[in-house]
Amino acid sequence: MTGTSKPERPSLLTSEEDWDIDGEIPHLTDEELAQLRPAREALPPEVYAALPSRGGRPRAERPKQLVSLRLDPDVVETFKATGPGWQTRMNEVLAEAARKLRAA
Repeated sequence: MTGTSKPERPSLLTSEEDWDIDGEIPHLTDEELAQLRPAREALPPEVYAALPSRGGRPRAERPKQLVSLRLDPDVVETFKATGPGWQTRMNEVLAEAARKLRAA
């Protein structure tokens, strides 16, 4: 392995026997598991602040709301047929309709 390549991630299909070759990885007891704390609580603040960010999507100023609604099958099929991102495109169409309703 070169210095620039990343180590290979274990497959989700990898068993404990596959990665614990020597049988030297000790199992945590229930008591030890109960004592575990998030790094935020267990580490000094300056050490925790130095850890790399886990990244992820930034919090939206106005997060979208999860709703449940029933749509005609042909409407859903039409949007799904446009490929990945169909939900976003459906939201854009509904947002435009909402703008027109507000303007009326």
